Amino acid sequence: MVPSPAEPVAAEGSGKTETRSPASLGAAPLSGLGPSDGPEAAAEKEQVEVELAGPAGAEPPPPPEGGWGWLVMLAAMWCNGSVFGIQNACGVLFVAMLKTFGSKDDDQMVFKTAWVSSLSMGMIFFCCPIVSIFTDIFGCRKTAVVGAAIGFIGLMSSSFVSSIEPLYLTYGIIFASGCSFAYQPSLVILGHYFKKRLGLVNGIVTAGSSLFTILLPLLLRVLTDNLDLFYTLRILCIFMFVLFLAGFTYRPLVPSVRDKESGIKGGNRSSFFSRRKFSPPKKIFNFAIFKVTAYAVWAVGIPLALFGYFVPYVHLVKYVNERFKDETNKEVVLMCIGITSGVGRLLFGRIADYVPGVKKVYLQVLSFVFIGLMSMMIPLCSVFGALIAVCLIMGLFDGCFISIMAPIAFELVGAQDVSQAIGFLLGFMSIPMTVGPPIAGLLREKLGSYDVAFYLAGVPPLIGGAVLCFIPWIHSKKQREINKTTGGEKMEKMLENQNSLLSSSSGIVKKESDSVI
Repeated sequence: MVPSPAEPVAAEGSGKTETRSPASLGAAPLSGLGPSDGPEAAAEKEQVEVELAGPAGAEPPPPPEGGWGWLVMLAAMWCNGSVFGIQNACGVLFVAMLKTFGSKDDDQMVFKTAWVSSLSMGMIFFCCPIVSIFTDIFGCRKTAVVGAAIGFIGLMSSSFVSSIEPLYLTYGIIFASGCSFAYQPSLVILGHYFKKRLGLVNGIVTAGSSLFTILLPLLLRVLTDNLDLFYTLRILCIFMFVLFLAGFTYRPLVPSVRDKESGIKGGNRSSFFSRRKFSPPKKIFNFAIFKVTAYAVWAVGIPLALFGYFVPYVHLVKYVNERFKDETNKEVVLMCIGITSGVGRLLFGRIADYVPGVKKVYLQVLSFVFIGLMSMMIPLCSVFGALIAVCLIMGLFDGCFISIMAPIAFELVGAQDVSQAIGFLLGFMSIPMTVGPPIAGLLREKLGSYDVAFYLAGVPPLIGGAVLCFIPWIHSKKQREINKTTGGEKMEKMLENQNSLLSSSSGIVKKESDSVI
């Protein structure tokens, strides 16, 4: 039997005892099982492995709340900006792709081109559950650096294609997968360096995507007008190269599963590449979170609402080119969404702090209602100024939807399971965000205008918002059942205690009476 952290152990050859601390257990290497080792030895080794993974009473080091963490924050901000700035500015690239690869003989070119951007955004979210596992095993730094390198390769190879179809692989899959592997570690690493200031740091980091969404459409418009699509993609590779360098700043403070298996304390800081062998964790996917009914409904309602969510980002610039031909700086509509999205993230993130428990879901319901209505109002705008106003409102509630996803996940499943809960949700979100824009492009090709596409894009958010309204009721009902069960168990224990007290007191009285007699 392995001694517990506080259990004294007799030293060999002496009568003295020594106390093994959790740290000493964590640093002790494990010996492999020999041929003569029996079940007891196997159980002993398994218990040691559990203590290595997280010994009783051991806590991770407190976040430094600054120092090197500020550089990590800037690196994470660049990651958010470069990844989602490029994705949100895809409307400008969409027009450039149509101009480069378009043909009068191909009636479905809008449909084919829409698949590039939607597949790219969908792959970022689709890979999130897988990335969370790699981050747990290999750590944030290695995952982010390799992801940025893959994204660089995908974007660079996209600049050498001769038709639209290869972009499905190079831009839609390789580049997007690399972005996903670089993006998720940038969120995880912040919790290693900050705790008290984590809300502020998260706000600054997520504002990076809004800042890049404001600036990149202007840059891409200048590049595509003066150069061409291919040179524009090569210039964007600079963003990915900087992201590759930024990943090296994610110095680990908490050991990964790989380091824990190797007995390394505080993470492997010295070597980026390691040949140490390790056993992968037995429990990779935690499907038990779907037994939480409120989370299951949330995981269905959010993707249901997002079938029309990404349609404006892809098709809005093309729509403006067709509807408002005399307007200059048509990419300003995406800038407006980016500006108010950043404001919405800060504003509604702060408001959510004052909304108790699962009732934060009502803020998401509100955001989906406005996003759906604004999508339906896009075809009704007869002047460009009205369209700008619609985009400003849409961006504000887009920021609301994004900023409170993590707090709601914490309320539904708790801190222990929140990482995989968000990972599963982002994976489910990839399906509607991939399918929605191509369907809108197909409607444009068949009907000759975007009107019906935008009308239909506003329906899923309204339906999804209606589904989310049931979550607080389901959660409160479940909590009442738990409290009722817990209360009944407490009552039974109280009755048992009372009965034991009565029996013991009656025994004492009987003994006293016997002694008197």
